[in-house]
Amino acid sequence: MAENGIVIKPMDQFIVKPLFGGDVVSWYTPTNVTLWMALTVLAATALMVYGSRGRAVIPTRAQSVAELTYSFIYKMVQDVAGRDAVRFFPYIMTVFLFVLLANLLGLIPFAFTTTSHIAVTAVLALTVFISVTALGFILHGTKFLKLFWVDSAPLALRPVLALIEVISYFVRPVSHSIRLAGAMMAGHAVAKVFAGFAAALGAAFFLPILAVTALYALELLVAVIQAYVFTILTCVYLKDALHPAH
Repeated sequence: MAENGIVIKPMDQFIVKPLFGGDVVSWYTPTNVTLWMALTVLAATALMVYGSRGRAVIPTRAQSVAELTYSFIYKMVQDVAGRDAVRFFPYIMTVFLFVLLANLLGLIPFAFTTTSHIAVTAVLALTVFISVTALGFILHGTKFLKLFWVDSAPLALRPVLALIEVISYFVRPVSHSIRLAGAMMAGHAVAKVFAGFAAALGAAFFLPILAVTALYALELLVAVIQAYVFTILTCVYLKDALHPAH
């Protein structure tokens, strides 16, 4: 609280800080981003390894979660990208688990949401973009360029449509990364604002607390939906690489 009113800094929660003191962050500096990304990997490993270790006929809760997650993503890959895309299921499953658990861990109080940073989501999106593009050329050679040529359109329009297709193709990693980072950052920033109001209003704190509770439930839903959207778009891009012809 400042003398002239409430001071809330919702963007401070996204500051990258070194883990062991100091102010300079280099590419090799362990930071809060490094810590929470490592925790995300550990959580994903624990879920799948611990959840599937028993393989009981009557599954435990952990085994049920692991099996449901596995079957859900497996069916998504089949339905969206086709049966021949199943060989890439491990990669898509890894992407889904990382994004989902990074989003969920970011909802823990005082945690750091790694997927709120465009640097993290851009690397994920570029990895998908470069991988599927390389796969398209490896499998089809120059025939992969048929992806940009709309045979069903009138001949006079095909060059224009090809240009539009090329632009939209190279915009994919931008939209793929910004959608996730923007959704996570916006929700956390709004939650921080309402939490600041709750701390400043004293006796009337219950109103912003109710708003924060409702917003937290919405953020939980958004965290799951954004992981789903990121993964299903990955499947769509993979389908284009496997079947480039319009």
